[in-house]
Amino acid sequence: MRKFFKAFHYAWSGIVYGIKAERNVKFHLFATVVVILAGLFTGLSSIEWAIVLLLIGGMLSLELINAAIERTVDLCTMERHPLAKQAKDLAAGGVLIYAVISVVIGWMIFIPKWFN
Repeated sequence: MRKFFKAFHYAWSGIVYGIKAERNVKFHLFATVVVILAGLFTGLSSIEWAIVLLLIGGMLSLELINAAIERTVDLCTMERHPLAKQAKDLAAGGVLIYAVISVVIGWMIFIPKWFN
């Protein structure tokens, strides 16, 4: 049981480190606050809140995974290597795709409510 709770400690340490060290995580946390405030003022339904929270959680998770991949690649090689660049670019590309889709879904939720 102790190992089980220790895993939560390690995970929380990773989250805190990501918040402190990663510029993009800080940006997404700021965006999270803006979106949550907008949702509160807009009056989202339960389903809309569920979608928004899934998008927020996915975005923050992907940013942390992207940072972990970057650190792992840097640990493996500090020299410029085409495969290292590809690994970093692929991870960043995954984050970008999710971010764009999140914005589109956010527009689909918020825009009709704001202009009706």
